[in-house]
Amino acid sequence: MPPPPTARTPIKLHRNVALIRTEDPLVVEELMARKPLARLIAGRLSDTVLLVRSEDETTLLEELRRMGHAPRVVR
Repeated sequence: MPPPPTARTPIKLHRNVALIRTEDPLVVEELMARKPLARLIAGRLSDTVLLVRSEDETTLLEELRRMGHAPRVVR
C-alpha cells in the first residue's frame, strides 16, 4: 500500500558517485567479502549494483585489477 499523499518520502540526491554493475550477484558478494574493497563501497543498490564514491574510483579500479577483474569504465 503506497503512503498517503500527505506523507513525505525521503529523497536523496547523490553527486559525484560511481557505480559497479555486474550481471552476476555472486560477483557482488565476492567484492563485498574483501575488506579493502568493501570499505570503498558507499552502498548496495541492488543484488548486482554497488554505489561507490567517485573519489575512491582509482583505488577501487586498482583493487579490482589485483583481484583479477578487468573492469570496463563507462563515462
